[in-house]
Amino acid sequence: MADKDADDTGKMQDGALYSETTRSLTVSVQPIYLDDQSSPADNHFVWAYHVRIENGGKETVQLLRRHWKITDALGRVQEVKGAGVVGEQPVLHPGDAYEYTSGTPLSTPSGIMVGSYQMETLQGERFDIAIPAFSLDSPHQKMRLN
Repeated sequence: MADKDADDTGKMQDGALYSETTRSLTVSVQPIYLDDQSSPADNHFVWAYHVRIENGGKETVQLLRRHWKITDALGRVQEVKGAGVVGEQPVLHPGDAYEYTSGTPLSTPSGIMVGSYQMETLQGERFDIAIPAFSLDSPHQKMRLN
């Protein structure tokens, strides 16, 4: 499904919207290629990704940790693990949503990201929710048909 989002300059960008729901928590991600921060001649390609986490359940949860697997077009995998997201560990009450934007560079013109967030209920139960796999595609990717 395609969606539109405004970039820093207010220009509208086309970008696919990827969503996945685990335990009534929906994670939606929209990647956006950042042409102005990329340098294809130097094999430097940069994407922003906008994440929205919606709590459609009946329990309050807190996002504790993130785990990303970033795979470039050559199959090289980089794993990123850490506390929270963008320096925060948001609490989501039933009906709440939390949004943030982050980014990643690659040395290839395309790649894939996928991951999970570790959540915790008020009762101390920890569980992982899925971040859907999403494609990082730049206009510099040379398409080959087999």
